[in-house]
Amino acid sequence: MGAGDNPALMNHTSIAEGAAIAVSPAAASIRERADPRAVLADRVDQLYGQMWLAILTTFAIGAIATFEFWEVRLRELVLFWWGLVLLITAASCGLLYAYRRSPDKALDPGQWLRWLGIAALANGANWGFAGAVFFPSHTDEQQVFLAFLLAGMMSGGIPVYAASWPIFALYAAGIVAPFTYVLATFGNRLFTEIALLVPLFYAINVAIAYRVTQVFHSGYRLRHAYGRLTEDYSVLNQRLERQLVELEQARRQVEASGRKLELFAQRAPIAVLEMDAQGAITEVNHAAELLFGYTAAELTGRDFRFLVRPEFHAEFDTRWNRLIATRAPEAGLIRNPRRDGIDLICDWTFTPLVNPEGTLIAVLAQGRDVTAQREAERVKKEFTSTLSHELRTPLTSIIGSLQLINTGVVGQVDKEIAEMTMVAERNGQRLLDLINDLLDVEKIESGKLSLAPELLAMEDVVREAMLLNKAFGERFGVRFELVASLPGRKVLADRKRLLQVMTNLLSNAAKFSPEGDSVEITLQDSGNEVRVAVQDRGPGIPEAFRSRIFARFAQADSTATRQKGGTGLGLAICKRLIEMMHGKIGFEDRPGGGTTFWFELPRS
Repeated sequence: MGAGDNPALMNHTSIAEGAAIAVSPAAASIRERADPRAVLADRVDQLYGQMWLAILTTFAIGAIATFEFWEVRLRELVLFWWGLVLLITAASCGLLYAYRRSPDKALDPGQWLRWLGIAALANGANWGFAGAVFFPSHTDEQQVFLAFLLAGMMSGGIPVYAASWPIFALYAAGIVAPFTYVLATFGNRLFTEIALLVPLFYAINVAIAYRVTQVFHSGYRLRHAYGRLTEDYSVLNQRLERQLVELEQARRQVEASGRKLELFAQRAPIAVLEMDAQGAITEVNHAAELLFGYTAAELTGRDFRFLVRPEFHAEFDTRWNRLIATRAPEAGLIRNPRRDGIDLICDWTFTPLVNPEGTLIAVLAQGRDVTAQREAERVKKEFTSTLSHELRTPLTSIIGSLQLINTGVVGQVDKEIAEMTMVAERNGQRLLDLINDLLDVEKIESGKLSLAPELLAMEDVVREAMLLNKAFGERFGVRFELVASLPGRKVLADRKRLLQVMTNLLSNAAKFSPEGDSVEITLQDSGNEVRVAVQDRGPGIPEAFRSRIFARFAQADSTATRQKGGTGLGLAICKRLIEMMHGKIGFEDRPGGGTTFWFELPRS
């Protein structure tokens, strides 16, 4: 019986072809998302799920065959065959039971598939054995029945093992091989011709099983792929829902921030104006109306240059064009005319508002009237400068007179009077130092302090400073020592101001060093700079004071510090002088106790 004569096989063929045609290119691309191991596990599960059908079919067909071949002379052979049937069936049931009970069967589906192939081969070989044994010993009618029975068992294996064509090939080979051998060796010409056709029918059935397996395989892959797509879509939907919630929250925050910003701008004590990219005013707060004397309606739509004195338009245009080009904030003082004709000096900050695409949305201007503050600073500086000059002249004369008395030039004085004049001279000198420091700070901050840089040998300047401050150190029982030198190293600096820096550092180190100790000075190369370090063995710098040690009037708040005296301006002056000479200054703890103050100047 051929495959072409079997309606069941023809239906399987048409189904396979139809399913293959129905697979679109989109479905093919979706199948690529399927996990091959999961697809194989599903195919194995399908095969094991149909094992009970194969077992029941074996018993049913076996019973019919037994009824047909139950003769006295063949009963022992039939019973032996049934023994094989029961043995193979028991093994198949055990395999099915083990598969159902296995908790990790999906981890290695290939092994379960191989065991099923062995069971299928054994089952097919059992039917092939029946055909080989019973065919020669029966009549023509029984032989036809047996051939029809074996052909049905072979073709019936297609739907049972459709999920794996190799297993069907093993099963059908077990049936066909022995039966083909018997037909070929029977000695009948007709049977010999049929023996030649049987392998052809076998190949056709295997081909059909292969096509059906491909359809099953494609279906499983599509199912898994769509399952993964469904999971991905679920995750994507959840993510979109979260993003929508976050966007809604962000929208509310933006609206709240906008209301807060609007409220802040309207109630801010400083003038706030919003302008477009051309400089036209679009929004004005109440403080700006009060500052300039114009209403918001009068300012809206006008160019900001309306609030700038005409002689400063060119400078303002330069800053505005730079802001537009760089999108960077601009700040500075601008002279603004009020409506009543009075000029104001305002400190303005212009901040560009730029979207993520780089487009300038608006410019926010914040202005603060500093006219009174600038005037107060000017008056304060004039007062300080005038007072300092007026105090320095008579104070210098007083100190000179006291020095004449203390040196005995005007004659000997009583011990008590000498002590009082010494105290007066010391405090007068301290007051003069304070005045000089105040004048130096005022000159530095006003930009009036000029330097006269020249090439200086750093070691010579250090030795000169040590010599000039030797008497000051002896007053505190401290000596100065140069422990590391750099002969020939030169820097470009102002000699007078560099000596002033060294004097401040040496005097500070002497005041805070233990009596009888030494202040060590070192010179060393530091890259392209020359570093000068002054090291003492004093109590060190309190942690709370370190951040403001170079600030004006900065002194550590301790009794010992106050007793040493000082203006609190020395280190601030040192920092500004060193920076004006393109150097840097700092301090660090000295190993073993004390402090090291250092400064670096570029090497020349």
